[in-house]
Amino acid sequence: MTTTTAGAGKRARVRVARLRSLLLGLIALTTAAAGTACTNDGDQPRVVVTTNILGDITREIVGDEAEVTVLMKPDADPHSFGLSAVQAAELERADLVVFNGLGLEENVLRHVDAAREAGVATFEAGKAVDPLTFHASDDGGPGEEAGQPDPHFWTDPDRVRKASGLIADQVVEHVGGVDEHAIRANATRYDRQLTDLTAWMEKSFDRIPADKRALVTNHHVFGYLADRFGFRVIGAVIPSGTTLASPSSSDLRTLTRAMEEAGVRTVFADSSQPNKLAEVLRTELGGRVSVVELYSESLTRKSAGAGTYLQMMRANTTAMTDGLTGG
Repeated sequence: MTTTTAGAGKRARVRVARLRSLLLGLIALTTAAAGTACTNDGDQPRVVVTTNILGDITREIVGDEAEVTVLMKPDADPHSFGLSAVQAAELERADLVVFNGLGLEENVLRHVDAAREAGVATFEAGKAVDPLTFHASDDGGPGEEAGQPDPHFWTDPDRVRKASGLIADQVVEHVGGVDEHAIRANATRYDRQLTDLTAWMEKSFDRIPADKRALVTNHHVFGYLADRFGFRVIGAVIPSGTTLASPSSSDLRTLTRAMEEAGVRTVFADSSQPNKLAEVLRTELGGRVSVVELYSESLTRKSAGAGTYLQMMRANTTAMTDGLTGG
């Protein structure tokens, strides 16, 4: 009886030992797999982009060759959005940071500077595409910012073509492990799409008579489009290149006089704030004004009308053409 009990106890200890060994083996395998996953993630090429418009363009260029992280959420304002501590840290872990610059991302540029000082490659797209400057007030531009570079270059698709080619160059130069042939092929394909966009915009705007090619906007954001496609910028409700400014009573009086003299009754406003703008201008002009919504400085969610740069520009072109022709 004692021998039987001792044998059973020995067999139980063997089973426990085998189970422990099995568990330790599983733990070791899991740890090794986790370590490998972390290593792969850490080694994966990474591009961080500040604005969602540039983010979409960069993703078209990079494709599957690297991870692209976009800091600005859909429907956000590039002049006012900020970063969390986690997002700020992502900038310093990037192989390349692509940002608009020229003062656009006012709350983010210091983080870009910190990343550059930490040794991260950075590319300021706006500075690289022959930027325009804001015009003096009597030319329909913001007085305080006259002579300063205008950061809103993406309203000219030709400048976006130049930027996309330069982004491809930056990715090839600074992001290790990418396939240069794939990057160049992506850039060529996207360049063709941008060329088609420009041709389509020209054909659409040809419907607008020369005497009706006058723009009034919520703030000064379409200077590049006006320069490229032959529009006159009459003025803006917020006489500034940033949405962080506010219109004064004298600003509104100056604008309404300019609109009366030019015979303009259509104002183009960012889709995020048309109702407020319409109320202000209808009070000033006695209700004789229409406000047309545009996507000016941010992409939307994928299904909301302007999920990509190409969609945004086509939607804006259609809205502007219809708004100025009554169509």
